Amino acid sequence: MDPSIKNEIERETALRRTFAIISHPDAGKTTLTEKLLLYSGMIRTAGMVRARKGGKSTSSDWMSIEQERGISISASAMQFPYKGAIINVLDTPGHQDFSEDTYRTLTAADSAVMVLDAGKGVEMQTRKLFGVCRIRGIPILSFINKMDLPSKEPLDLLHEIEDVLGIHAVAMDWPVGFARQFVGVADVESKQLSFFERAESGAKSAFKTLSLSEVADELEASVVNKLREDLELLSIAGNEFDMDEFLAGKQTPVFFGSALTNFGVEPFFDRFVQLAPAPRPQHVIGMSGEDRIIDPVDEEFSGFVFKLQANIDPKHRDCMAFIRICSGRFERDMTVIHEPTGQEYRLSRSYSLFARDRNTVDYGYPGDIVGVNNPGCFAIGDTISLKKEFKFYPMPKFAPELVARIRPADVMRLKAFEKGMEQFANEGTVQILYPLDDSSSSYVAAVGKLQFDVLQYRMQEEYRVDTRLEMLSVKHCAYLKGDPETFKKTQNSLLARDKDGKVLVLFSGDWEKRYLLEQNPEHDFEEFLP
Repeated sequence: MDPSIKNEIERETALRRTFAIISHPDAGKTTLTEKLLLYSGMIRTAGMVRARKGGKSTSSDWMSIEQERGISISASAMQFPYKGAIINVLDTPGHQDFSEDTYRTLTAADSAVMVLDAGKGVEMQTRKLFGVCRIRGIPILSFINKMDLPSKEPLDLLHEIEDVLGIHAVAMDWPVGFARQFVGVADVESKQLSFFERAESGAKSAFKTLSLSEVADELEASVVNKLREDLELLSIAGNEFDMDEFLAGKQTPVFFGSALTNFGVEPFFDRFVQLAPAPRPQHVIGMSGEDRIIDPVDEEFSGFVFKLQANIDPKHRDCMAFIRICSGRFERDMTVIHEPTGQEYRLSRSYSLFARDRNTVDYGYPGDIVGVNNPGCFAIGDTISLKKEFKFYPMPKFAPELVARIRPADVMRLKAFEKGMEQFANEGTVQILYPLDDSSSSYVAAVGKLQFDVLQYRMQEEYRVDTRLEMLSVKHCAYLKGDPETFKKTQNSLLARDKDGKVLVLFSGDWEKRYLLEQNPEHDFEEFLP
């Protein structure tokens, strides 16, 4: 590699911060994402999340169903500069029924921001997503949102993070006042206080910095005394931040604020840039099956496909493959090797995306997300590289939770229906399952019901096919560990294979799952396959 190019890659890689935001629905994930765009200068005003008649929709949402419902469904990938760093934010779906898209997106992140609702603490889907981050070894920063509303005590929230998630929580700043009295945050280490002024809707909030000794003239005595007591307690009993522990995923720095009012948001973003890691060396599988480590700077170009999305532009029946660059320099028009097939492909069209807008990308560096036109063979998890010397570890597979039958309402649209189903299955919009005892039929399966809504919506929007969906009485699915031939199933349970030949058990409820485990001690169930 040319030394000047290597220096360029090293310099650009050090600037990258590639992260995903994880949260339970309505914790404020999309609002926080928009405020990052606002403070970076990418947008002038932040759109309200919930769609209103004649109002704004969220800037990062491109699918019309997202704008109608005021939620994020497809995982977006956006790049922009922020105070000397290059931010790549993976805006994962945060709605009630998130999908496998959410899980897969985390594999492309170097770190994650966990957004918690101060009034609710750690919620169910946050726990699921945190578990994926832990398995992948992804460092997590925590932002406790909605401090401008009635909330739990900050100390109780720290304890909840530790008790529920099993990770050490380190308060990096502390709320000044609560609910309507929430006016800013205090840096735990420096004891400097940032006081915020309310701004017009969608605009930045100005703030001034004061020392703890200067605060008496600004706040009520009760607020000052409570703040002094809390900071004193943290200095005695609180955890100290350790960068190595954080990078190892054993410790999470915690920040407080309100994404809606912007209070505490800019200080959090500034510390995020300081703390979040740039792209690091990764484990890969060598051509002889051995475990290898590749360096993002020293290795030639490599990356993997973590997402497919068809018909972003309805005028063109195209399919975009999103590639996470892991090493080397990406160049438009470069010829790469598709590891599964060994075929060479020229990547002549490469883009970065902001909502539906495409911008041509000439160069990309480790940590960047590049969208390329799928030549038809790229699949989720595929390795793309300049040299065929290794491949990335497979994507984790998550067992679906809901199963249904789907058919076209008009049999004359069967061909278009089958084409759409093939496309959506390749994207991972839904899974296709094939019953072991009936090879002529198939089911659609998903992590959440909204995946089915999106499937039907996109089938109509993109392929002009109305569909009929019939839910099966399946409440849970799990991958079967053991020989399916010797597995004793109940009358209500089903065995099915996915497109990769992995066998799943479909249950009608938790009781049936426990019963099947008792009846099959030589078998086991897996929620996901790493």
